[in-house]
Amino acid sequence: DVQLVESGGGLVHPGGSLTLSCTASGSAYGDNCKAWFHRAPGKERARIAYISTGDLSTYYVDAVKGRFTISYNNAENTVYLQMDSLKPEDTGRYWCATGVCRDGAWRTQSYWGQGTQVTVS
Repeated sequence: DVQLVESGGGLVHPGGSLTLSCTASGSAYGDNCKAWFHRAPGKERARIAYISTGDLSTYYVDAVKGRFTISYNNAENTVYLQMDSLKPEDTGRYWCATGVCRDGAWRTQSYWGQGTQVTVS
């Protein structure tokens, strides 16, 4: 199995920044994308960004576009989420995941990290 270990969550004031990281212990056969998911209090978990580990193309939901940046370091097998201009609505738990992209779109997730809490207040 692949294990994903996240770090970087915490408490930050509105307008502040945080960087989440997620390091994988291995690679799942066929997986070619990594993503970050967010679950705000009282809401369902939702994918907010993903990146192709091949061509490093990225996708963001509108709510974080221009504020968050996903990146991937192949040598470290680590995916990052740089979060700037944080808002109270960014509060919640964040998970990284590995998965499969096809035709530029995220299709399925294979493995999850344990999650890390971000509080913007």
